[in-house]
Amino acid sequence: MKEFGYQRAHDVAGAVALLGADPEARFLGGGTNLVDLMKTGVERPARLVDVRELPLDGIEVTEDGGLRIGATVTNSDLAAHPEVRRRYPVLTQAVLAGASGQLRNMATVGGNLLQRTRCGYFTDVTQPCNKRTPGSGCPAIQGEHHNHAILGASAHCVAVHPSDMGVALTALDAVVTYETADGPGELPLDDFYLPVGDTPHRETALPPGALITGVTLPPVPAAARSRYRKVRERASYAFAIGSVAAALDVQDGAVREARLAFGAVASRPWRARAAEQVLAGAPADAETFAAAADAELAAADPLPHNAYKVTLIRNLVVAVLTELTEEAAR
Repeated sequence: MKEFGYQRAHDVAGAVALLGADPEARFLGGGTNLVDLMKTGVERPARLVDVRELPLDGIEVTEDGGLRIGATVTNSDLAAHPEVRRRYPVLTQAVLAGASGQLRNMATVGGNLLQRTRCGYFTDVTQPCNKRTPGSGCPAIQGEHHNHAILGASAHCVAVHPSDMGVALTALDAVVTYETADGPGELPLDDFYLPVGDTPHRETALPPGALITGVTLPPVPAAARSRYRKVRERASYAFAIGSVAAALDVQDGAVREARLAFGAVASRPWRARAAEQVLAGAPADAETFAAAADAELAAADPLPHNAYKVTLIRNLVVAVLTELTEEAAR
């Protein structure tokens, strides 16, 4: 590991100033991803600016009935918060599906959004990788790619985003707030992650030196009946090979509102807007749910060894929406 400096920030403005003074510095939250990447040599910051003790660890109800979640709230505290469990159960379920209890106790909301892909070529510095070294190539396309992207990929990168929490936040229309030397700003999560294109090393639209300060959830009545379903290769502590976050409002046998997002299928949490359009006003039955999944997955472009994800996500959509419909009928 490269030798690095360390400073603890005492306020948001001070944290931003410390990073601005050293372009090779990185913010440190829980360290559950950054420190691992430092050990392998993928990340080599000259300085770590510890933001864990900044006053960004609260969760509060907003004036319009949504929630404001601080960037240093731990994943464990987020999942256990009574307002999150009551208003946005899909978020609680997604967080609890990720990592282990020990890691959730350390990992923070801001850090979770910024975690980087777990692609084996990216984390192995002896291999080429366009995300790590632009222009070096993407060996996953011809190599090991069974858990790589089927949507939104490019010839430059086929890796997937690993966050479970991010999938639920995408379905909920979350907005990321941040602070820079020029003042505060915000980005809808839909705009937060950049398309892969030919610049896979540019992962988010955050301005240089920006510090994430929190995430705001709008009021989403449909989210009171919501679910996160994750499929993985072992029963616990594994990244998804496919996941679905869904919220469903059914009245008189028809879909009044639906929210859908997929995980482990693209370089970012994937909002399934084509599927949502099919669902709007349609009968709440398995045939409609399958048609909605097919509409979204029509754009899928799988590689030879990950085509199974198309069927997997289709079946997940039907299963989760059916469960929510049956729950609404009880």
